[in-house]
Amino acid sequence: MANFYTDNRDLKFHLTHPLMKRIVELREKNFTEKDRFDFAPLDYEDAIDSYDRVLEVIGEICGDTVAPNAESVDAEGPQVVDGHVAYARGTQQNLDALRKANLMGITLPREYGGLNLSVIPYTMAADIVSRADAGFVNIWGLQDCAETINEFADADQKRRFLTRVSAGETCAMDLTEPDAGSDLQAVQLKATQKPDGSWVLNGVKRFITNGDGNISLVLARSEDGTSDGRGLSMFIYDRTHNAVKVRRIEHKLGIIGSPTCELVFKDAPAELVGARKLGLIKYVMALMNGARLGIGAQSVGVSEAAYREALAYAKDRRQFGKAIIQFPAVYEMLANMKAKLDASRSLLYETCRFVDIYKTMDKISQERTPTPDERNEMKYYQRLADIFTPLLKGMASEYCNQLAYDAIQIHGGSGFMKDYPVERIYRDARITSIYEGTTQLQVVAAIRGVTTGAFLKQIREVYEVAEIRPELQNFRRTLQEMTAEYEECVAGVTAVKNSEFLDFHARRLVEMAGNIIMGYLLIWDSQRDEHYTKSAGIFIKHAEADNRHKKHYIESVGLEDLGFFKYE
Repeated sequence: MANFYTDNRDLKFHLTHPLMKRIVELREKNFTEKDRFDFAPLDYEDAIDSYDRVLEVIGEICGDTVAPNAESVDAEGPQVVDGHVAYARGTQQNLDALRKANLMGITLPREYGGLNLSVIPYTMAADIVSRADAGFVNIWGLQDCAETINEFADADQKRRFLTRVSAGETCAMDLTEPDAGSDLQAVQLKATQKPDGSWVLNGVKRFITNGDGNISLVLARSEDGTSDGRGLSMFIYDRTHNAVKVRRIEHKLGIIGSPTCELVFKDAPAELVGARKLGLIKYVMALMNGARLGIGAQSVGVSEAAYREALAYAKDRRQFGKAIIQFPAVYEMLANMKAKLDASRSLLYETCRFVDIYKTMDKISQERTPTPDERNEMKYYQRLADIFTPLLKGMASEYCNQLAYDAIQIHGGSGFMKDYPVERIYRDARITSIYEGTTQLQVVAAIRGVTTGAFLKQIREVYEVAEIRPELQNFRRTLQEMTAEYEECVAGVTAVKNSEFLDFHARRLVEMAGNIIMGYLLIWDSQRDEHYTKSAGIFIKHAEADNRHKKHYIESVGLEDLGFFKYE
């Protein structure tokens, strides 16, 4: 009997972060719902206990059902049957187990059958599910689409659709098309309003994760004569209409259990969500922030799986008369893997805290007029959420790929065979730095945190001044030196006043900031628990070397050198 929550001390550590008290109080509206719902928490301790119990159930299902099914799901995959998706048997078993445990729609308000979990325990659940099977989290985790319905739909739509998600129905977000991948302004799926005011959708969507979900959010062109994002609106499509067919399921490198579909809409009845013309400008942006967190959690969960497989193999595999974990070449790799895993998980839950407070306060502001202090607090956390979510997605997904690569290397030739889970983990990891916005696009979003000074402000005014134990001071001094070097690089690049030059060095600048931030987060973790001191030391040493390398490169490649890199 395995439990993927209780066997991972890092999750409980982040669940009990000091800022959780503020988050829970906001989410539970100072525990006023205890009079309306028997299962609403009475106080902070009761809420954390509820989170803990939910995560323990998810951990048990993942350890006993989802993880054991992962290999068979990868081998079998989903199929198209009569224009609809038929999941692999293991996938259906996973869904049935989670539905039976009432673990669908877990972030939704209690009035719609949800558990009202905040972003952090929900993300932890995604972290756990991803460790068990990275493909399955794409089906289970799309319940996050319901949050967009909860945020922007009308009362009747919420009542009809959110209760179904809580009861176990699956979701999808239908955004991309054959000629509109990352450039969603190019979406052409046609939304036509009929004389009676209802809407129908016609066209094709491609690369849609869990495309045959019960309830889909669809981005479509509602305004005739437009060709940009201002002509797009968001719609809900209900699969019971049976007006959308799955043309094919893509044959993918990894996450095979997750059906990636090409969909054909033919006079498909749909319901407008919110206001016309705001589909991309407002609603998809809200979806994408949640998606970035979701892929961040998936990346960390896959990293956890890769590290554990590599560690177990290194302890068991013997060469030249001893376990290979005793060789410096191997134990160095494992130590670096653990440091990157701890760093990316710390960044994940730091970002979650920002999003949790901002989103909850935003909901409160829709119910009553916030005080000036509350409004300032909401704006503060919104700014942080906007720059940290792309930073997280970019850094965590790249580390995920690195850890999966190293896990294969530690297994040697055996890792290249399908006899060991790392072969599947390696294939599953690759998508994390591609979908929901490639690493390159995350840099485009995160560079604002560099050019506006927002990352530097957070480093200097929050992370750098925190109280720490004397034995951690050397780590802080190193990070202070790294911060000065980062500031110098930012000044040098922006002084050129050339957007192409900034774009060229953007990834280096963003990753330099990320290295410093994750280093400080690990110091903070070490302040609370000495268990993280080793990872902090290892990570900061590597981050220092990496930032120095980036600084040297930035200083070496000037505006006049860009021509060397261009292709005609």
